[in-house]
Amino acid sequence: MTKIHILKECGCFRDSDFVNNETFKSKDDALLKAKHMVEHMNNEFCGKHNFTISEVGDELQIAAQMNETKKSSGCCGGGHCS
Repeated sequence: MTKIHILKECGCFRDSDFVNNETFKSKDDALLKAKHMVEHMNNEFCGKHNFTISEVGDELQIAAQMNETKKSSGCCGGGHCS
């Protein structure tokens, strides 16, 4: 079993239809889903964050880093902008 875990949910993620901590029987299925999620999040979300995937044990972790090219003075509401 492989789980996709979003480390810090930003406001765009919470407003999306994506699910945190979704579990898959197949690692390949989980990786395909995680890649789709990251591509969508990087292309369709507000752009304040850049999302990346890393593998930790049986977990695929998606992390959000501030996008240096699109910093704003406001906060996305995810609790991790400060």
